[in-house]
Amino acid sequence: MSLKTKFAAIAFGLAAGLPAAADAAWQPTKPIEFIATAGPGGGTDNFARAVQGIITRHKLIDQPIVVTNKGGGSGAEGYTYTKAMAGDPYKIVFGTSNAWTQPMVSKVAYNYTDLTPIAAMVQDEFLLWVKQDAPYQTVQDYLKAVAAKPSGDFKMGGAQSKDTDEVLTRLIDKAANVKFTYIPFKSGAEAAVQLAGGHIDSHVNNPSESIGQWKGSTQRPLCAFSPKRLPDGPKVTETQNWHDIPTCVESGLDIPQFEQPRTVWLPGKVTDEQAAFYVDLMKKVQATPEWKEYVERTSQVDTFLTGEALTKFINEDIERNHKIAADQGWLVSH
Repeated sequence: MSLKTKFAAIAFGLAAGLPAAADAAWQPTKPIEFIATAGPGGGTDNFARAVQGIITRHKLIDQPIVVTNKGGGSGAEGYTYTKAMAGDPYKIVFGTSNAWTQPMVSKVAYNYTDLTPIAAMVQDEFLLWVKQDAPYQTVQDYLKAVAAKPSGDFKMGGAQSKDTDEVLTRLIDKAANVKFTYIPFKSGAEAAVQLAGGHIDSHVNNPSESIGQWKGSTQRPLCAFSPKRLPDGPKVTETQNWHDIPTCVESGLDIPQFEQPRTVWLPGKVTDEQAAFYVDLMKKVQATPEWKEYVERTSQVDTFLTGEALTKFINEDIERNHKIAADQGWLVSH
């Protein structure tokens, strides 16, 4: 069973057991802050603002919502801020797997166990991108050029350090027997700007982080790190959509799948009723046509993990990332 199929099966099984709105005794009575653990324009920021926009448009709650960006320290700023708000159900933090991977590789002032997990709502894809006018038409063209230069000559940009983008970069190094110099930025949006300006040679952005640059003909994807081609749909450029991009495996780069979850958390020490309210709210968001449009536009995989299923996924992902971090010498002791 593929990873995506497992998520779909879990989501189906969970749907019947989610609390109904009528069962949630608690309701918010003052403004709510959404904390995005990345800079403006990145995938996490887009995720938080998509949820905010849907809640506001459909009047799913009566209180205003403001989104703030706290992406410093590879997202640790946002999680540390939320940890300090223990017991406050008006602070909701949006992140990725960095919630549990950052404490593994950096001396940060929080652990994911300081937070209350609400849900993982999508799995985001990754692609390898180069400048529009780069001479490389295929992944193999690009990797041959990288291999022909001294180690580290080619610069791979990404969002944050020792996080998913750098992990994927090191997997590419290993699979292709090359060595990139990894350049971290505050967000994938910033990496896209740097690639357009020729300051880096490539990046591994999610679809949502570079769709504007692809449309604007400043950069283009070479392959997708997915076991099958991304879903067919409307054209992104005049001639191509996401489905037209080959998988990395069919292009000769043996990394069959690399995805990251987009996650929602409350501070620690909130009540079960408060957590249940937000689980139900996120399910309502997911049921809207705007959410479907967001998922399709950003070429993500719709899912919903909460409760024991989310805990199981986190534990399995920690095990996978621990092995990679150990190989890279990134592990830290607290």
